[in-house]
Amino acid sequence: MGEYRTTRRTRRPRGALAALMTAGCLLLAACGSGADESSADGSNSARDTERFPAPAPAQPTGPAGTDEGSTPGEQKGEIRESTPPPADYLSTFALDVDTASYGYARRTLADGGRPDPATIRPEEFINSFRQNYERPDGDGFSVTVDGARTDAGGEGDDWRLVRVGLATRPSEDSGERPPAALTFVIDVSGSMAEPGRLDLAQKSLGVMTDELRDDDSVAIVTFSDEAETVLPMTRLGDNRDRVHEAIDTLEPTLSTNLGAGVDTGYATAVEGRREGATNRVVLLSDALANTGETDADAILDRIADARREHGITLFGVGVGSDYGDDLMEQLADKGDGHTTYVSNEDDARTVFVDQLPRNIDLTARDAKAQVAFDPQTVEQFRLIGYDNREVADEDFRNDSVDGGEIGPGHTVTALYAVRTKPGASGHLATATVRWLDPGTRTPHEESAQLESEALNEPLWSRDNARNGLQVTAIAAYFADALRSGDSRWSRLPGAPGLPELSDRADELADTTESEEVRQLAETIEQAGSGVPVGG
Repeated sequence: MGEYRTTRRTRRPRGALAALMTAGCLLLAACGSGADESSADGSNSARDTERFPAPAPAQPTGPAGTDEGSTPGEQKGEIRESTPPPADYLSTFALDVDTASYGYARRTLADGGRPDPATIRPEEFINSFRQNYERPDGDGFSVTVDGARTDAGGEGDDWRLVRVGLATRPSEDSGERPPAALTFVIDVSGSMAEPGRLDLAQKSLGVMTDELRDDDSVAIVTFSDEAETVLPMTRLGDNRDRVHEAIDTLEPTLSTNLGAGVDTGYATAVEGRREGATNRVVLLSDALANTGETDADAILDRIADARREHGITLFGVGVGSDYGDDLMEQLADKGDGHTTYVSNEDDARTVFVDQLPRNIDLTARDAKAQVAFDPQTVEQFRLIGYDNREVADEDFRNDSVDGGEIGPGHTVTALYAVRTKPGASGHLATATVRWLDPGTRTPHEESAQLESEALNEPLWSRDNARNGLQVTAIAAYFADALRSGDSRWSRLPGAPGLPELSDRADELADTTESEEVRQLAETIEQAGSGVPVGG
């Protein structure tokens, strides 16, 4: 569990994942130790008169004289005159739309197992439930900031949940996106012989091939102990039968040289690269690398030119009851892409058909968010999850620092546990998202404000069932319980035990008529009882 931030702390990039998880396992009881330190009390001079904005850019990010007629959220040429908040009250992270952690946890629990706490990433649980945020009129993001009272300590308690929601405009139809040039890198190692691995990958690819447009292109690379290009980049058009035939001939063979697969996959993608198309590598694997290079950094260093010069991103699709979650997640993050996990044909259809436009096209590159909390109203805060997506606060507007790649129709949610100061009123936080246009790399920003008075509604009120805040909280509480090593309890403020959390999810499923929320309720119930769902 991450620490609650009060004073004297500046964000820095994290190291290895093991260090991240170790640093994230502090007990809640120890989180408030710095609440009375002098820098929090001495921050009044840093307060703007009415608003507490994110830090102004150090220099103009657009040409002088371009203020008039700028698009919403675009950086103006004039430096904004505002006082930046103390570093202790800033939270900066790269956007993330991965969902593999939740999918793999569901599969593990359904099989009667217990997820390894190291594989639990709360932001991936939270972002598995898309929200109905207001959408922007054009390209870029809308920003929604809201929250609720947790009543963690009863009447008059000062803990709140604050939700930052970001959304992009969906494509109206598949014809709106540019053509896709997709290189599928498929694991055919011996471990993929297990039902639900290679066979599911083949079905998934078959479905996707039928749903792609005639002007899209597909290449297929397979890997076991070595890698092979089975199908060079091929325009679909009248060639769908040829693609299906290549998919149907795949068979599991030897060991897993994932490094060779990614290397050959990117070489094939570069050779078949189409100007004006979205060029992407799609890796389907259980990520159980046991031959050749197995380190994510080393694998991706070998194909760095393809990523940087040609803008080819990596989309990882995990399969299998035994799954190399850590390696796949690192590959996707470092490959400027994202991951998901499929355990059955319904999951595969959701990913490859329903979510296809969001998985192929890009709306924003290097997207980052920064939340500036007001020291006049906030005593402590903690970002739930995003442990390995943190960005140094001073790098928020450093566009050479990697962020997240986001497609059309995506929503991104971040949840904070916030302890307000007694009797706090007025401005509480400003949330800002910054991104680069995928084509021109022009920077843009959009912001939203939150007032303390907007957080007085109880979390479990009817309004918060309708606006999606409750499912966000339930997913976060559940993830934190699994990550704590004691899956019966979350250590977040206001967290109910798993039986009550399951009941809350059931009630919410009835209210929203959401099958996804119903599945969440069943998964929570299974985690509490130890009985596989449906068993």
